[in-house]
Amino acid sequence: MNQVVIVIGDRLGKGQKVGNGIESAGGKAIVIEGMAADMRLGDVMKSENADLGLSFCGSGGAGAITAQNKYGYKARYGMKSIQEGKTAIQDGIEVLGFSFMDLEELGKEITNELIRVRGGK
Repeated sequence: MNQVVIVIGDRLGKGQKVGNGIESAGGKAIVIEGMAADMRLGDVMKSENADLGLSFCGSGGAGAITAQNKYGYKARYGMKSIQEGKTAIQDGIEVLGFSFMDLEELGKEITNELIRVRGGK
């Protein structure tokens, strides 16, 4: 089974806790460093051939919309709960946009759902 690769872009350069959750669930987390990292989400997803991207900012939209417009990834944004993210994965969404939620539980639950939906990739 191949490991799922999830890229994290956070407007404030965070995302380490989400990354820890992804890795604890067996995924590979790539946390983009620096301020406005969400705006580079699509670029890093493309270069890393990622399975999923997570964008975090006030509304959760900027990085997700940029990745969608630049690369055609299916995006959903404005999410404020783990359940909304899990539903988006079930719907085939590739970029999930959340308001600020650097939570280990989010990374773990999203990774588990991605692995479940894709049958282990």
